[in-house]
Amino acid sequence: MSRIRIAGAPISWGVCEVPGWGFQLEADRVLAEMRGVGVTATELGPDGFLPADAEELKSLLRKHDLACVGGFVPAVLHDAHHDPAHDLAGPLESLCAAGAGVVVLAAATGADGYDSRPVLDEDQWSTLLANLDRLAAIVAARGLLAVLHPHVGTMVETRADVDRVLAGSSIPLCLDTGHLLIGGTDPLELTKAVPSRIAHVHLKDVDAALAAKVQSGELSYTEAVKIGMYTPLGTGDVDIAGIVSVLRNNGFDGWYVLEQDTILDGEPCGEGPVGDVLASVTHLNAVTASA
Repeated sequence: MSRIRIAGAPISWGVCEVPGWGFQLEADRVLAEMRGVGVTATELGPDGFLPADAEELKSLLRKHDLACVGGFVPAVLHDAHHDPAHDLAGPLESLCAAGAGVVVLAAATGADGYDSRPVLDEDQWSTLLANLDRLAAIVAARGLLAVLHPHVGTMVETRADVDRVLAGSSIPLCLDTGHLLIGGTDPLELTKAVPSRIAHVHLKDVDAALAAKVQSGELSYTEAVKIGMYTPLGTGDVDIAGIVSVLRNNGFDGWYVLEQDTILDGEPCGEGPVGDVLASVTHLNAVTASA
């Protein structure tokens, strides 16, 4: 099989859209370290991390010899009085300017952070599903592909939520192996069940014992991230090799985005987060070489 395409994400360096998440590293450092470990593309990261000006953005990506694969766009989809196209407009312009191919939508709650979420009624679910297809059409009209990212602390978190999206919308999925597991879905089983609906991949490994404490309410999501719930690929409880094998055997040729959500207390001493990212790159290359 051909080599897979590996991208990075700023969240692996602790760069996140959640207010108060932790110390935020500068873009130049993140992008330089990303390219240094052999990653060839990046997702954009949160609003303000990379330049909003199209020419400045393209110049910065060229400086680090990185392509832009896509970007994570949280949007409130379930509120009939809110038009999520407004949430999409700015990020979509940046992604188009950067030559990206994928818009990674998440069904935001409307509150900051990912530690809790409300329960939707049937009307809110109908609104959410209709908005998914509407935003996917807006994105497609600009030549990009929209995918829906099941994510802890959003309106699409559990397997039941994922199944509602699969049945009620035509949007493909971003398979996030970590968020799925924490939300109660076996990511390998889902990959086997609906390979044709998977168009983008966020590869994470997870300490299942800490994930169980999030599920039980013993720890908040943020607390668990802070103490290391996400681990380098191959060191946690997600069957990364199995998932990659199923995807490749079903013809998946999209990007594998390495994501290991991290919270930094301050400026890292020594190498910082890049060591874990390098370990994940090394593991993924070994997995694909032996396939």
